[in-house]
Amino acid sequence: MADNVASLFRGTAAHSPSMAALARESDGVGPIDFCIPCNPYFPTPGMFDELAGRLREIITYYPSSADTITAELCALLQLPPSCVAMGNGSTELITWIDHLLVRESLAIPVPTFGRWTDQPMETGKRVDMFPLMESNGFALDPAQYIEFIRARGTRVAVICNPNNPDGGFLSRRAVVNFMDQLQDLDLIVIDESFLEFADAENDPSVVEEAVLRPNVIVLRSLGKNFGLHGIRFGYLVANPALAGKIRSMLPKWNLNSFAETVVFMLKEHGAEYMESLHLVRRDRLDMARQLSALPGLTVYPSQGNFLFVRLPVGAEGTVVRDRLLSEHRILVRECGNKIGSSSRFLRLVVRPETDVRRLVSGMEQVLYGSRRGAAVPELGTGTSYSSGTAAVDRLISETNGVGMPLAAQAAAMPSLPPAQTWPGPAPAQAPTGMPGLVPAPAPAAAMMPPQQQPAARMPAPAPPQQQPMPAVAQMPNVAQMPGMAQMQPAPQMQPAAQMMPQAPPMSAVAQMAQMAQTAQAQAQRQQAPIPGVAQAPSPAAQAQARSMQPPQQAPAMPAMAPAPAAGLGQTGMPGLRNRGLTAAQVRGRTEPEPTPAPQPTGWPAAGAMYNQVG
Repeated sequence: MADNVASLFRGTAAHSPSMAALARESDGVGPIDFCIPCNPYFPTPGMFDELAGRLREIITYYPSSADTITAELCALLQLPPSCVAMGNGSTELITWIDHLLVRESLAIPVPTFGRWTDQPMETGKRVDMFPLMESNGFALDPAQYIEFIRARGTRVAVICNPNNPDGGFLSRRAVVNFMDQLQDLDLIVIDESFLEFADAENDPSVVEEAVLRPNVIVLRSLGKNFGLHGIRFGYLVANPALAGKIRSMLPKWNLNSFAETVVFMLKEHGAEYMESLHLVRRDRLDMARQLSALPGLTVYPSQGNFLFVRLPVGAEGTVVRDRLLSEHRILVRECGNKIGSSSRFLRLVVRPETDVRRLVSGMEQVLYGSRRGAAVPELGTGTSYSSGTAAVDRLISETNGVGMPLAAQAAAMPSLPPAQTWPGPAPAQAPTGMPGLVPAPAPAAAMMPPQQQPAARMPAPAPPQQQPMPAVAQMPNVAQMPGMAQMQPAPQMQPAAQMMPQAPPMSAVAQMAQMAQTAQAQAQRQQAPIPGVAQAPSPAAQAQARSMQPPQQAPAMPAMAPAPAAGLGQTGMPGLRNRGLTAAQVRGRTEPEPTPAPQPTGWPAAGAMYNQVG
């Protein structure tokens, strides 16, 4: 397999070669699969035995109609059949949603499932891609996304919850509020393909809301949570008019006999299915813990059955992928071809502990070689440019008009329409030469009416006959710090500032305070001015300068971040460091674990899925 690995990946239109192709290259035995996100615990061995025993019947005869299979599924999920349309996988449903309901434009956060970006572009629609920032852990801010949609005039909005590939999760309340804010759109799609694996909430689905709204579709998968990608079946939930429009366009026999057999088997295996979800959630915590222990590797919080990881600095995803496959027979998803991601990221499917130990061992050997366990060099504040946004930045600029400005400090600032840019001077140490880097959006203060903007936006007049203060001009980023514009140095500080020896790096406020104390002590000793140094202005000039300064209100001054320490690499991701994850962070929880509820019986209803965590 080692000689053919590269050709296998180059020869496929998908992100990875099929398991069948990989098996043909390795004597009929495929690798350990950390690539395809399916449930490793379902169907049970007994269910597979039953399917094998009925194989001849299944593949010989036509299946029942889609209406018959849909009615059986709805009986299990406690949903009205008029509100459901079943498809030959979620991709078929996405295709029909695009053809029938997307007229001109669609918005989608990226990175995400590729069909949500590729399908509308293939039919000539405008796709407005909202970048999820690496500096914010790829978390989606619904308010900023809504602003983006309004600014672009998008008519269809999509949210994947949890998102693929990062596993980001929005609460049910946040999703419902999102739908409320965009009631005027042509369509809102909530893709819940991986929601059964989430445990951050007991009832996270919005299917019950969808059937009551005129412009909402909820998309759900069956192959992923049932561990049966090869069968190709999924369904959508919407009000009867929307669901009926999609259902009327689907082929009469778009569902195969395997799908029918599995759907009619499910009512006897609800307990096993719920237990399988329990095991996946347990394994997700353990897998995140083991991967987080690898030096330089970043693991992002996930509510899916996969983990999104950033490789250490210097590691290239395609090389890691190929070596894991050829040397360790492990298949992983390298995310360089995902819009909004790069080759430095992998998506790793949650698998049982035995497989995870093999994955961790293989990654140690590939990443560190003979220095297994040694720390991989990592810049102090992350990479010089968010590799997770480089691809989308480049793609938007090439195919999507003016695109969406990517802020170097987006984690701390709200998004703005593309036409608005930073009103003041550019940061002194912003990275240069980065491909696709565009101006940062204005901070929140720039959106306020002039009478409400902070005083920091109004430059103070300089004192009469005063030269620029060299010491302040040399301090890094003083001009960019909030509140510094109105803090003009007193004239008598200039002579002392020139006598000051260089001190260790300190914050701008501390430096100015030290200079003021030195100047005051100098004046009290009444020393003669040093030759060649500008004389302090007269008391009258000082009084005039003070009268021109805006009133100083220290308690109301915004908090200022310390100046960066020397030697730390500058980055578009302030404060980003490689941290491990606690169990609560991996789960996406911000509150204590809920008290376990009694175990439900029977098949879980849609919107009330089994969410106990062990």
